[in-house]
Amino acid sequence: MRVNICVFGASSSNIEQKYLDAAYNLGKLMAQRGYGMVFGGGANGIMGATVRGADENGGKSVGVAPRFFDTDGILYKNCTEFIFTDTMRERKQIMEDRSDAFIVAPGGIGTFEEFFEILTLKQLGRHGKPIAVLNTDGYYDDIERLLKKTADEGFMRPGETELCSFFDRESDVLDFISEKLG
Repeated sequence: MRVNICVFGASSSNIEQKYLDAAYNLGKLMAQRGYGMVFGGGANGIMGATVRGADENGGKSVGVAPRFFDTDGILYKNCTEFIFTDTMRERKQIMEDRSDAFIVAPGGIGTFEEFFEILTLKQLGRHGKPIAVLNTDGYYDDIERLLKKTADEGFMRPGETELCSFFDRESDVLDFISEKLG
């Protein structure tokens, strides 16, 4: 059985090359380890770089996007499988259902929303899948500190800070997921 990992990340191309390089390497390493990729279907930004890394190295990918995103240049057309949805909510549900683990790569408010939803669902016991945060060049340092402060100030239980783990290197993210999935 192939392991599928959902990757959340930016669709914007207006980001520094270091983030795109790390994302491409993540996709490449996923393919080399035989992991399939589930993602929001975007051709640009972190999403596009990750799926290109996977695709160019023999990896499999499942793109999931609402039909209204199907305009020129927005979606990655070379996915192994592409699922169109009617809504963003349906998109996220399919991505969650089709994945064995989650990687949160650098992104904006859409990525933050996906991260906090999947983290909340894990906190509520709705899934037990590993959540790894790719903290390229310290991008998520402030969110890691915020989660710690949230626990320190009693807004969540201290052990809940361990619902996800932060990593600086792509290989460490995949090692963590591999270990968690056994």
